Amino acid sequence: MEEKLSKEITLSVNMNANVLYDYLVYHAYSTASGILGTCFGALGVLAFLAQPGVDRVMYLILGVVLILYVPVSLKLRSMQLMQFTEAYKKPLDYVLNSEGITVSQGEVSQTIEWDKCVKAVSTRQSIVLYTGKNNASIFPRKQLGDKLPALVAVFAENMDPKKVRIRY
Repeated sequence: MEEKLSKEITLSVNMNANVLYDYLVYHAYSTASGILGTCFGALGVLAFLAQPGVDRVMYLILGVVLILYVPVSLKLRSMQLMQFTEAYKKPLDYVLNSEGITVSQGEVSQTIEWDKCVKAVSTRQSIVLYTGKNNASIFPRKQLGDKLPALVAVFAENMDPKKVRIRY
């Protein structure tokens, strides 16, 4: 049996609208529906370019709407979430060790065991640990500083390698 190292990392994370938007875009475009919407939008623009006549404008309008709807709506959603979600207004404190990941804010604390973690991925601005299909802990790269390699090492050490897809 492989022995687990007894490393422990403590982090405090403040959420902001740009980091949240980055996560929402990754989450939306990592699903088939997000990709298909953009593909249909591109097909609409291509149909506009290929069709002669005045009625081709509808293809352009449809294509542009399909391409722009997701990013624009996610930008608005990230700003609304930051404004109206109390949990995003205060720092989240994390303790990661061989037992799992403990998230706390004020008096509330929750521990998630490593075998319950779905996957760990990287985006341009964050390292994201999915703890459910639609639940995640978001670690902004700028706030991690020199703890980034240690965070990735803890994920790699405690999770199935197939679940860890992180690029620096």
